[in-house]
Amino acid sequence: MVDVLVVGSGGREHAIGWKLSKSPKVGKVFFAPGNGGTKNNVPIQVDEIDKLADFAAKNSCFTVVGPEVPLSMGIVDKFNERNLGIFGPTRNAAQLESSKIWAKMFMKRNNIPTAPFEVFEDPALAKEYVKSQSYDVVIKADGLAAGKGVIVCGSKQDAFDAIDLILVKQSFGAAGKRIIVEERIDGVEASYIALSDGSIAIPMATSQDHKRIFDDDKGPNTGGMGAYSPTGVIDNNLAEKIQKDIINKTIESLRSEGITFKGFLYAGIMVRDGEPYVLEYNARMGDPECQPILIRMDSDLFDYLKSSADGELSKMPSISWKKQSAVCVVLASKGYPESYPKNDEITGLDMVDENHAVVFHAGTKLENNKVLTNGGRVLGVTALGDSLQGAIANAYSAAGLISWKNKYCRMDIGKKGLLYL
Repeated sequence: MVDVLVVGSGGREHAIGWKLSKSPKVGKVFFAPGNGGTKNNVPIQVDEIDKLADFAAKNSCFTVVGPEVPLSMGIVDKFNERNLGIFGPTRNAAQLESSKIWAKMFMKRNNIPTAPFEVFEDPALAKEYVKSQSYDVVIKADGLAAGKGVIVCGSKQDAFDAIDLILVKQSFGAAGKRIIVEERIDGVEASYIALSDGSIAIPMATSQDHKRIFDDDKGPNTGGMGAYSPTGVIDNNLAEKIQKDIINKTIESLRSEGITFKGFLYAGIMVRDGEPYVLEYNARMGDPECQPILIRMDSDLFDYLKSSADGELSKMPSISWKKQSAVCVVLASKGYPESYPKNDEITGLDMVDENHAVVFHAGTKLENNKVLTNGGRVLGVTALGDSLQGAIANAYSAAGLISWKNKYCRMDIGKKGLLYL
């Protein structure tokens, strides 16, 4: 049996650890730093790469990296230098996520479908460009901004305000030294995630995230307020097109440029008139998409992560999925994604029966045997159902058992999926 170190503290990492712990090949699952719902927590932060490597070496762990920050810092390169088993892309490969400009230029030179764009660091030039366009735009900070560096604009004034926010007020710091101004493609958004070993890519189940804070997709973007899987947005024909023209092409194009991508490749897809366009890449599993995807996965996750790291995915069969639907409802702290209170005591967690729903912790901490809020997105209540309606009902039923003073959630997670039934 192999012990595993999961790097990260969010709902995605809790879900990955939960699924790995079900493998007969996995012994202990450690989390660094983990949260109030994870066991075997190690007090090492995600950016303390040398300490993480030392821990993995000392405890003979296979390491799985959840979040983007350590990937962008080169945690995989460091582990590879020390011959330590690790799942995730190298620093060069993770540029697909860590630099939106790098990713857009990569897509442009390799004819991967994405919206037309220009790059700016001068706010005046960016505004002149916006004035000259006949369409609405999206403004994106170049670097990592915790899922909040993308501003979808509905008018020229919105675009000017977004340019000022990023380039003048420097609200995203170094991540916003340069921006992308791209055409706003209106359509239906979905998430397509594949697992690659650098040579081939195996698709995960499809999903759809709910990015905005309020019902009916209103308000500012967040890291994700809930997700469901599978999604009817991506039918079999569209899945084949995305796999061939986007996922496989991305892996092959990276390889031709000397980059081997091992890990989860996430493509945020906008579907317009039946055609897929890449909105963004992530170099890791999505959060909260991870939660409903993994609760539906019948295959042993460890086998696939290890095969990806070893470059041997071609020896693996297709992943097996439950026929049921799954829904994850994110319970957040009121005020998120802006400022929000912390340290509220959470009650009702013991009322949720894991046969009906699984509660993945994100922004929580354990103090004096009490679970307290410790972040914006606090919990991801995830449930299966024989239909999407059933999964929605089961997730909200379980979510209703949990409470704290400043609890907030959207009430329409999964609802847009009902349009495709």
